[in-house]
Amino acid sequence: MQLDNFRTVAANYKVIFFDAFGVLKNYEGVLPGIENTFNWLQSTGKEFYVLTNDASRSPTELAESYYRQGLYAITPERIISSGMLAREYLDLKVNHGTVAYLGTDSSAHYLETTGLKTLPISKVDLADVADINALVLLDDEGYDWNTDLNKTVNLLRKRNIPVIVANTDETYPVSKTRIAIAIGAVAEMIETIVGKQFIRFGKPDAQLFMFAYERLDNVVPRGLEEQSAGYIGKRDVLMVGDTLRTDILGGNKFGLDTVLVLTGNTQAQDVDVQIRSTGIIPTYICESVLIS
Repeated sequence: MQLDNFRTVAANYKVIFFDAFGVLKNYEGVLPGIENTFNWLQSTGKEFYVLTNDASRSPTELAESYYRQGLYAITPERIISSGMLAREYLDLKVNHGTVAYLGTDSSAHYLETTGLKTLPISKVDLADVADINALVLLDDEGYDWNTDLNKTVNLLRKRNIPVIVANTDETYPVSKTRIAIAIGAVAEMIETIVGKQFIRFGKPDAQLFMFAYERLDNVVPRGLEEQSAGYIGKRDVLMVGDTLRTDILGGNKFGLDTVLVLTGNTQAQDVDVQIRSTGIIPTYICESVLIS
């Protein structure tokens, strides 16, 4: 395994897409010294966005959590969550009725902006579900795993409705040695039980990368040709993540160069084995995104 220097790598790109957990922060909070990285990005005129599968909180709440920890550069407009894609889908495909959801009240922010009625699964009455026209799986908290997951299964047996998974992550680390089950894994279990295919948003699917890439029109005007000043092509964008199967695979599939960092899900001692076993090859491997 050959390690690259993040500053040297990032210097060659105009825009950096960062994953959040495992890259900018971990179970203890933001990485110590991470503000130096964003000071450097701003001083060199590079644009950056945080691409996250975290649909548990709104971009405003996510940005506030960074701000409280001394990281002021990440404002709400720089956060692109898979929850935004779930909201866009509902706007386009579900124009009336009620949307039931698994998640916290904060995660329901993504649904309430659609103008549809929203209802946590805990309050669903299985004897009266005719008005429920979609189900969204947002977060692994905010409900009873026994009662409400059973209710979810029975709702889907009664109603043939679209099910949107707003976070495809299967696990997340809660300490250096322990992980917890995320809503993506819950979705896979329910999908198997009911025998239906759910609609997924978030890395590694291309929609989140396309959504973020299209945002660049509002940052630097693109010319009609790649050679024109200010044009942002995929070669100008770097995706940074800590997980091969989501961040790196998704970035590779979308045509971006990718950096795997070793501050999250992928540990240094496992890198070579994981790359060989998955066939997912990052463009670069860096110890972290920290710049001293």
